Amino acid sequence: MSAGFFREESTEPTMNDCAHPGSFRDPSGFLFFHEGQLYRKIHRNYGPTYETLMRSGLYEKLTETQRLLIPHEEVELPELADEEFNITLKPQMVPFISYPYEWCFSMLKDAALATLAIQRKALEHGMSLKDCSAYNIQFLEGKPLLIDTLSLDAYQEGAPWVAYRQFCQHFLAPLSLMSLSDPRLGQLFRSYIDGIPLDLAARLLPWHARLNLGVLLHIVFHARGQTYFSQRSKSKVLKKRSLSKRGLLVLVENLESTIERLQWNGTRSPWTSYYEEDSYSRDGFSHKHALVSEYLDLLGPKLVWDFGGNSGVFSAIAESKRMNVILFDSDATVVERAYQKTRVQELSRILPLQMNFSNPSPSLGWAHEERMSLANRGPADCVVALAFAHHLAISGNVPLSAIARFFATVGKSVIVEFVPKNDPKVQLLLSTREDIFPNYAVPAFEQAFLNFFSIVRKNHIHDSHRILYAMKRKA
Repeated sequence: MSAGFFREESTEPTMNDCAHPGSFRDPSGFLFFHEGQLYRKIHRNYGPTYETLMRSGLYEKLTETQRLLIPHEEVELPELADEEFNITLKPQMVPFISYPYEWCFSMLKDAALATLAIQRKALEHGMSLKDCSAYNIQFLEGKPLLIDTLSLDAYQEGAPWVAYRQFCQHFLAPLSLMSLSDPRLGQLFRSYIDGIPLDLAARLLPWHARLNLGVLLHIVFHARGQTYFSQRSKSKVLKKRSLSKRGLLVLVENLESTIERLQWNGTRSPWTSYYEEDSYSRDGFSHKHALVSEYLDLLGPKLVWDFGGNSGVFSAIAESKRMNVILFDSDATVVERAYQKTRVQELSRILPLQMNFSNPSPSLGWAHEERMSLANRGPADCVVALAFAHHLAISGNVPLSAIARFFATVGKSVIVEFVPKNDPKVQLLLSTREDIFPNYAVPAFEQAFLNFFSIVRKNHIHDSHRILYAMKRKA
């Protein structure tokens, strides 16, 4: 991947020009791809800090004992040698990069507590987190871990925690809004990718939120303090405040207890009982389950995207075959329950994410490149879309040709279910609107997909008029 920047002057590209678009801001180093492998270059100015990390025992503690930091190995790339960036790391690859605006409440909460646990351990080893961006956390094998090794810096006695405000904006503010106001407010991350402003969070929180001492201190008073100091005359020099290590640990403990007390407050949604109220017979559901398993064996994917995956019933089939699964659903409550289910049942290869496919995650940030769109994170080896396409076609007015084209963009193969008009679920969708879909039928569906895919297998599901297809994208 290239940074995508254009230069007016004619100069030779530098090592910085190779930086991955999501890591170009950090002067300490950057990520880049070389021959399909991800690497991290470290600037020589950060070298002493990196050596402190490796000698202090903190790296082993975070990678091996607690699994809170992505492991890496030091490598030599003679063809990419650079005096300014003289250390090269090869980190473990994460199968799929997700973003905070795609996480459910409990995922963000686990990420926050993992960040604080890293800070606590860092302080014990003479180091500290210099930034606390939620984007530095990714989920691997069901657990949140830090992927930015360069976020750690040497601790300086008496220095305040420079990442405190960022932690509050990236973690505490959205968690407080989701818990004490409305779970959907986590989507504010799409507008404020540098974290939700504390003054905005304070205004959006209900008055009873101020009864939570941690929220009152770290959001409301914190926001007022920011406003106060921003309005001070520039001629007035503010005395630098000192904070002991013990004081910093107390701050971390207070943030931990505040976040621990925040709970998911989502209500039951129509989609949480989807399988109890589904239109399949017991035999039909078992047949569909068996067909999905057979189709996955036939297609043999390593990475599966499950569109409209709900509680993960069919994602679990792929997970049992040691496939990595990204479960997408638009309903916040469904994704929350799916994530809790993966934790309880230890379904470590399933990553549930919130995604509205009528408005999927776009490219965001500087030059539209810092945060990738969903499509740019593909293609998946296989897209599973069960009882999904009819929602796009009937509820969303998306033409079948456009659905097929999108699936071909994001998947190398597809397991897709066609739900005909005489199905109770489609009849329910049509009960509140005019039927303006004369072409919504099997021939038009197959023709739309045959423009991009070859049908490998096709089966009617028992006790229904539904059809399940396995298809491979044409070369």
